[in-house]
Amino acid sequence: MTPQTRPRPQGKFMWRMLATVLGGQGLVIFFGALTSRGLHPDQGAVVAGLTPFVLLCILAVLAIVAAGLMRRPFGPALGWVVQVLSILSGFFVGMMFVVGLVFALLYGYCQRVGRRVDREQAARAMTQQEN
Repeated sequence: MTPQTRPRPQGKFMWRMLATVLGGQGLVIFFGALTSRGLHPDQGAVVAGLTPFVLLCILAVLAIVAAGLMRRPFGPALGWVVQVLSILSGFFVGMMFVVGLVFALLYGYCQRVGRRVDREQAARAMTQQEN
């Protein structure tokens, strides 16, 4: 079987799109963490003795880890957890409400389009196999 006739794995396009969104979001969240540190240099502990800077850095790492786990069955759900936490991070830096909402909309759109493209590619592969 040549590489051109080998069927493509299903779901590949969707998880690539979602991983790309989460990777970029991780960077933006980290910049939000730096912003929170710059706006309030003497931050007090908010949750479990952690400052907003540390919490946002943890969220940025979680977004990158979620991007890496996107192939797993729980990957897209973990991405939605990152989206919700990203929106809630607006309580530390007000503009993160907008950033989180924009990334949540982008994540949802990429998930919808990715599924459609994967279905079309699977149908095309089945048609090619029949011929």
